[in-house]
Amino acid sequence: MTQDSSAPTPRTPFDDLDDYIGLGRLGGLALSGDGRRLVTTVQSLDAERTGYVSALWEVDPAGELPARRLTRSAKGEAAAVFSASGDLLFTSARPDPESSGKDEPKAALWSLPAAGGEARVLATAPGGLGGILAARDADTVSVAASVLPSADGLEADAALRETRDDRKVNAIWHTGYPVRHWDHDLGPDAPRRFVLGTDEVAEGERADLHQLTGPGPQLVEHGAALSPDGATLVTTWAVADPGAARREILVAIDTATGERRTLVDDPDAEIGSPKVSPDGRWVAYVTSTITTPTDPPVVRAGLVALDGSGAPEVLADDWDRWPGSLTWLPSSDGLLVTADDDGRGPVFLLTFDGGPGEGPVTVERVTADDAVLTDVCVAPDASAVYALRSSYAAPAEPVRVDLAAFVASGPAGEREPVPAVVLPSPAAAPELPGSLTEVETVAADGARVRAWLALPAGASPSDPAPLLLWIHGGPLGSWNAWSWRWNPWLMVARGYAVLLPDPALSTGYGQEFVRRGWGAWGDAPFTDLMAITDAAEARDDVDASRTAAMGGSFGGYMANWVAGHTDRFRAIVTHASLWALDGFGPTTDHAYYWGREMTPEMNEAHSPHRFVGDIRTPMLVIHGDKDYRVPIGEGLRLWRELLADSGLPAADDGTTVHRFLYFPDENHWILTPQHAKVWYAGVLAFLAEHVLEVPDGEGDRVLPDVLG
Repeated sequence: MTQDSSAPTPRTPFDDLDDYIGLGRLGGLALSGDGRRLVTTVQSLDAERTGYVSALWEVDPAGELPARRLTRSAKGEAAAVFSASGDLLFTSARPDPESSGKDEPKAALWSLPAAGGEARVLATAPGGLGGILAARDADTVSVAASVLPSADGLEADAALRETRDDRKVNAIWHTGYPVRHWDHDLGPDAPRRFVLGTDEVAEGERADLHQLTGPGPQLVEHGAALSPDGATLVTTWAVADPGAARREILVAIDTATGERRTLVDDPDAEIGSPKVSPDGRWVAYVTSTITTPTDPPVVRAGLVALDGSGAPEVLADDWDRWPGSLTWLPSSDGLLVTADDDGRGPVFLLTFDGGPGEGPVTVERVTADDAVLTDVCVAPDASAVYALRSSYAAPAEPVRVDLAAFVASGPAGEREPVPAVVLPSPAAAPELPGSLTEVETVAADGARVRAWLALPAGASPSDPAPLLLWIHGGPLGSWNAWSWRWNPWLMVARGYAVLLPDPALSTGYGQEFVRRGWGAWGDAPFTDLMAITDAAEARDDVDASRTAAMGGSFGGYMANWVAGHTDRFRAIVTHASLWALDGFGPTTDHAYYWGREMTPEMNEAHSPHRFVGDIRTPMLVIHGDKDYRVPIGEGLRLWRELLADSGLPAADDGTTVHRFLYFPDENHWILTPQHAKVWYAGVLAFLAEHVLEVPDGEGDRVLPDVLG
C-alpha cells in the first residue's frame, strides 16, 4: 500500500489535538435478516468534550443513499442487533419514560420498531443489561445481566443492591480466581443469561426475563450465540483448572428448561467465539491451545454438532493462519473467516468439500484490500459481504464485498481476491498529513521482517524526517489496523516518520514466526526491531541521526529492553510497561497465563530491570493507576530505578532528564478525550526536546496548556 503526492498537504485534523479527538469513530455492524438494513455505531464527543457518546446510524447496503442517524440521546446507544421481525434492538442507559427517575438509569434493552415510531424499553435489570442475542427465525432474545451471588432473581438482586448502597458497602468476597480483569474489579456480581420473547411484550410493559444460568463466575467475559429457532443458547463456560487457573469450554443450554449439556471440553485448549449454523445443525468456534513455556498457542477453527453427536473436529489444521472471527454462509456449507495476514486482515472463505463434518476443507482469500476487515455480515442470498474496513490509511468505514462475483470467478482454489467497495459512511475518512508505504528486511536468522512506514508529506532526501520506532503490544498482534489510542498520523503531522514493525511473536506470518520469539522476548523480537529500524534508516527520506522509540504494554516492555541494550535512540517512551518480570507475573490480573508462558529462568533472563545500569537514554514513563493487566507497581519501580540506578540517574539536586506521566483514573489505555490530549501533548513535548532539539525545558512548558 503506497500513497504518494507531490502536492502540498493541506491542513488535516491531525494538526490539532482538539480536531483529532473530535473525529467520529465507527464500531460494530448489524445486518437485518432480509439484508435490506445495515446499522453501525458512531462515537462522538459529548457537549463538554470530556467523554464520548455513541449513536446508531443506518448505512445503505446498496451504497446509493447517505447514512442517516437513527438514535439520539445524552447517554448514547450501542450493541445493535436485529430481531427476527426486523425491529432494531439495542442497549442504552437513556432515561426510561415509564420509570420514576429516582435512580441513575442502567443500560436497558430497547427496541426501535421496523415499522417506524419511537423506541421503547423491552427489559431492565438492576445491574443493567448487555450481550444481546436475537434468534434469526424466532422472536427469542437472550441478554446478560450481572446479578449478586445470593440473589435468586432480579427482584432480590435489586433489594440487595439497595442495601449495599444504603450501607456504603463495596467490599467483595472472593472464593476463586481471578479477581480483576484489564481495568475493572470482578464481583461482587457476575453475569447470568436470561431469555425473553419479544412478541410477548405488550406496549408499555416490560419483559419477564427467564433466567437460564445461576450464580458463579462461569460467564465472566463469555461468548455466546443463539440457534436460529431460539431453542438453544450456545455459550463459553469457564471452568477451574489446577494452579488457580481457568479455561473455557463450550456448552448448550435449552432456553425453555435451562438444561445444560457440554459440547466441547478440551483440557488442552480454550474455546471461544461460538457461531450456530443457519440450518441449526452445527456450531463453529475458535480453539486455542493452552500454552507452555516451550509451546506458543495454536489457534484454529473448530466444528461440533449442536445435538452433541460425534466428536468435535479441527478445521483447516494445515492453514498457517489464526482465525479471528467466524461467520456462516446462509447455506451452512462454509464459513467466512477473518485472520491476520502479512500486515493485513482479509476475509477468507472456508468451504467444506463434502459438507460440514464431511471430508477436507478449502481456504481461499476473498478480499484484496490492504486492510483489516471486521464485523463481517453476509447477505441472506450470499451475494455480498458487509464489513468494517480499516488500515493505517483510514479508520473504520463500512464496505461491501461482491461475494457472488468471487465465487463465480472460478473453481475453488483458483479464484482471485476482490476489492471491497466503500459505502457512504456516517464518519468520512480524514485527510492524512502524509503517505503510507512498506519496509521489509531479512533478520539474521533469515526470517523476513516487515513494517508499515508513515511518512510526512515533505520528507525527501533534502529534508529527511526524524524517525519514531513504534512497537506494538500483545505481543501476539500486528500493526495492521487503525488505532485511535496510538495514532501515528499525529506524529507525522509534526514531521516524524513513524515505523510500525511486526517483529517475532507478531501474528499473520505463520506459527514459526511466533515460535521464534516464544519464551525469549529479549532475543528475536529485539533483533528484528533493530534490523527493520536499520532498513528504515537506510532510506534517503529518513534522518538516521534523529530517532526515538516508543511502545505500550508488551511494546513498553520492548521499549524498556531497547533502552537497556542500545543507546542508538535519542529518547524512549514506555507506556503501561513490564519492567521486573518476577514482580509482574504474580500481580497481573490473570497470573496463570503468565505462569504457563514463562519459567522463572525465562523471567530472569529477559527482565528489563536487570539492565537498568545500562540505560543512557532519556525516558518518558507513562502509567495509569487502574491498570490491572500491567499493575502500577511496574511503572513505580521503573521510575524509581531510573532515577537511582540507571546509567543516566537524577542529579544530586534531584533534577532529571527522565519524565513520568501518571494518570490516577486511567487504566491500561488512556481513554477519556482530554486525557488523550495530555498523553499526545506530553509525548510530543518530550520527543521534541530530545529529537527535534528544542531548548532544554521547552517540553515541560508545553504541558500547562493541557494540564492547567
